[in-house]
Amino acid sequence: MANYVRVARADDIPPGTKKIVEVDGTEVVVINMDGQFYAVEDVCTHDGGPLSDGPVSGGAIACPRHGAKFDLATGKALTMPATEPITAHEVRIEGEAVLIRLRDP
Repeated sequence: MANYVRVARADDIPPGTKKIVEVDGTEVVVINMDGQFYAVEDVCTHDGGPLSDGPVSGGAIACPRHGAKFDLATGKALTMPATEPITAHEVRIEGEAVLIRLRDP
């Protein structure tokens, strides 16, 4: 499994915001939801669109194209039209650094 990679400073992603980063060639959206950080692959499994343009609420991110929702912690598809999960990656905060370790899809 890959090592953790520093992707940002925690204060670069204030609560209620998100940031797109690239880790080992994979686009990942990092989300700060009330001080809890999540990182998910920035691709909807329904149609391949970017999730980073979608709204975040209630522990989920919604695809802006067709409204499919995914759990930020697990990647599980919560609503149609998506049936396949997205990849949720491991996040760790060390001091002010946001670190991500990619999980296999």
